[in-house]
Amino acid sequence: MEKRIFSEAREKDVTRAIVGEFLKEFSDSVESDVVIIGSGPSGLAAGRDLARAGVKVVVIERNNYLGGGFWIGGYLMNKVTVRSPGEEILEEIGVPPKKAADGLFVADGPHACSRLVAAACDAGARFLNLTSFEDAVVRGDGRVAGAVINWTPVKAMPRQITCVDPVALESKLLIDASGHDAVVCARLEERGLLKTKGYGAMWVSASEDAVVEKTGAAYPGLIVAGMAVSTLYGLPRMGPTFGGMLLSGKRAAAAAVELLAGGAPR
Repeated sequence: MEKRIFSEAREKDVTRAIVGEFLKEFSDSVESDVVIIGSGPSGLAAGRDLARAGVKVVVIERNNYLGGGFWIGGYLMNKVTVRSPGEEILEEIGVPPKKAADGLFVADGPHACSRLVAAACDAGARFLNLTSFEDAVVRGDGRVAGAVINWTPVKAMPRQITCVDPVALESKLLIDASGHDAVVCARLEERGLLKTKGYGAMWVSASEDAVVEKTGAAYPGLIVAGMAVSTLYGLPRMGPTFGGMLLSGKRAAAAAVELLAGGAPR
């Protein structure tokens, strides 16, 4: 018999390996220090920095892929721009930025996104993709204490059988990095706990500074990052430039570390 290239494996072993490893990690992720909603550039940057700081962090992503708009840039053209000092983060993760104008740099979107995803994974961040945020866990004192999640495909089921109950993850802090949708903020607003203003018209030079400056705690147990900051505070949108997203993620991580060091309540 001709020698095989690959080692022998039974179908049942492949299935058991997938199910066993996933369930082990999922069970361990039910309780964490920080849950991040959204794996765009701000969520990935926050996840990487938190994991590097020894924080137990889980990132929730409703799509089957990670990275959000960081993959494709603007107008379906897969180049991303960053304004200085954002290029320093690209260099840090091993992506060479090219100077496009004074203070403006361009990089390959798939390269930048894949390197940031890898950096977060290498640091120890865990991911649950194809998983949608449905609601926040809120304690009697009004504090956010986790995320209610469900499989994203549940939303595609016929209406009459969509009563698939979600499950919940407990955490000391939640970071809303869900982009313009600001899904965590939106749920709190529905309950009269928070008021969002909606993001404004595009103004690149003002938006990135404002987003980074406003990144941080927005409600007990909740930190906002990335474009969710624009939606919450009514800031201008920034379009396909990502330096503000990366720096916002780093600032969100720093804010979370500071809150955890002060003993964020359970």
